Amino acid sequence: MKNWIIAAALVAGILLMANAYAAESEVEPKAEGDGVFGAYAASKKWTPPTDPAVLESLQRWQDRKIGIMIHWGIYSQWGITESWSLVTTRHPWNQRPESFAKLSDAEYKKEYESWITTFNPTKFDPDRWAKAIKDAGIQYMFITTKHHDGFCMWDTSTTDYKITSKRCPFHTDTRADTVKETMRAFRQQGVTTGLYFSKSDWHHPGYWLPELGPGPGQGPNYRPKEKPERWQEFKDFTWRQIEELVTRFGPQEVLWLDGGSVRPPNADIDMNGIAAMARKHQPGLIVVDRTVHGVNENYITPEGEIPDEYLPYPWETCMTMGTKWVWKPNDQFKSAGTLIRNLCRIVARNGNYLIGIGPDGQGEFAPAVYERLKEIGDWLKLNGEAIYATRPIKPYEWENCVFTHTRDRTVYAILLAENDNAGMPEAVTLPAELRSPSAEIELLGHGKLEMDAAGRIAIPESARAHPPCKHAWTIRLRPVASQ
Repeated sequence: MKNWIIAAALVAGILLMANAYAAESEVEPKAEGDGVFGAYAASKKWTPPTDPAVLESLQRWQDRKIGIMIHWGIYSQWGITESWSLVTTRHPWNQRPESFAKLSDAEYKKEYESWITTFNPTKFDPDRWAKAIKDAGIQYMFITTKHHDGFCMWDTSTTDYKITSKRCPFHTDTRADTVKETMRAFRQQGVTTGLYFSKSDWHHPGYWLPELGPGPGQGPNYRPKEKPERWQEFKDFTWRQIEELVTRFGPQEVLWLDGGSVRPPNADIDMNGIAAMARKHQPGLIVVDRTVHGVNENYITPEGEIPDEYLPYPWETCMTMGTKWVWKPNDQFKSAGTLIRNLCRIVARNGNYLIGIGPDGQGEFAPAVYERLKEIGDWLKLNGEAIYATRPIKPYEWENCVFTHTRDRTVYAILLAENDNAGMPEAVTLPAELRSPSAEIELLGHGKLEMDAAGRIAIPESARAHPPCKHAWTIRLRPVASQ
């Protein structure tokens, strides 16, 4: 009975938040091929789930704050932008390898799909991945099970276009079912797992009809309503694949569905049915039919950007650590300071931070990935109490500070460095609503501080000379008078 009372309260609270935004119009999808990755724009409306188990899952997920998404596939051999070189529209970000530039679209697709015969990631080490990501303080992860090209990274029974196919040299390796092995390794480290799956599938003959050739964008290359039998074949195929994923690899927190072109009314695969089927196997599963506003988009996923302000619903910025979701030769990675300050701002605006990385064709991450992970982990070991299981508190941000609080009303003021080379400020002045004469004030990693009547907290020279960490510093205030 207690759980149901809690769930009812959650529903009521979330419905109030949702109603406040009901008048906002949804942002229209970006045109296919436009934008950074030709993706649909993030939804600007949110429909709260009504299933108490899903609401409880969302609360736990919001407590985790920071996740990692691992993108890889046969495209990783070339360091190109995932599957996107297959579409017929060319942009600077989806160029084909130079050696294949003169091939026709149909010839290139045939060549691309032949890369299954050379994909042999013998340096794949999921245990090393999991250990490094756990040590970084990452709380959850997603792995690419299938991207838009249709190549499956698990031992599916639905197609031979998979890493365990006899055509793939890696199929004899004991680690060949990479989804299975990755889930095992991360679960052993205590990192919560989830599944990335593309609804678009450019390999399946019921999605891109072979007789019509590759399409110009992410969607099917025909109108499904005009060929319902072909579309039904694709729908059945997709359902079988998702059911495999939610039944073979243990408990999952999130089913993260990419492929915004697969949506009603043109390309309907009955997402209500898919969600019900998945939750039959995994009660409380969070389903993210991303960019498709409605009951199956359990949280919002702005891609490559951080919203400018606090948003009163669950959301997650998905953003690459480098310049691409996948491995790229000599890629330029965001600094640790940028990643840490991004995390702080996102959490203060009520979001989670999903950082994208990808191994190369042999299964190895660039050394810089491990370096950034270690730096993030070092920072979170000291400052994680201001991040995990917190929620934003008004005024959310003030000058170079962001604010969070815990359920016991401990408040954290996180001071953000202006840039990677900037040191700690001499003082910080708290906004009026967070000043409390009864608060015990402490700089994490240093010691107690004092606040004057104007809300000014001086940072001792000893702390500024030898800061407890880099990039951002946390002041804890507890207990706090009732707000």
